Amino acid sequence: MNHVYLERHDDNDNMHRFYQMFVTPGLFDDWSLVKEWGRVGSPGTVRTEWFNSQDEAITAGIKLCAAKCKKGYHTLHAVK
Repeated sequence: MNHVYLERHDDNDNMHRFYQMFVTPGLFDDWSLVKEWGRVGSPGTVRTEWFNSQDEAITAGIKLCAAKCKKGYHTLHAVK
């Protein structure tokens, strides 16, 4: 999982949200899970979580993706 893009739409509540995640290497043998979310078409909020290994970052991203899918988000783009 290097990049995942999800969207959730609910026309009744005028809800059109996106959530995307990236796993990227850091400068000091660490790895980050970069998360961005917000309304589709608008710039999102960005947060970064740091991990000691790539596997830890990917595992956290997979868990987060599963939680988002339970809330109604659908995967539109995923790169392994």
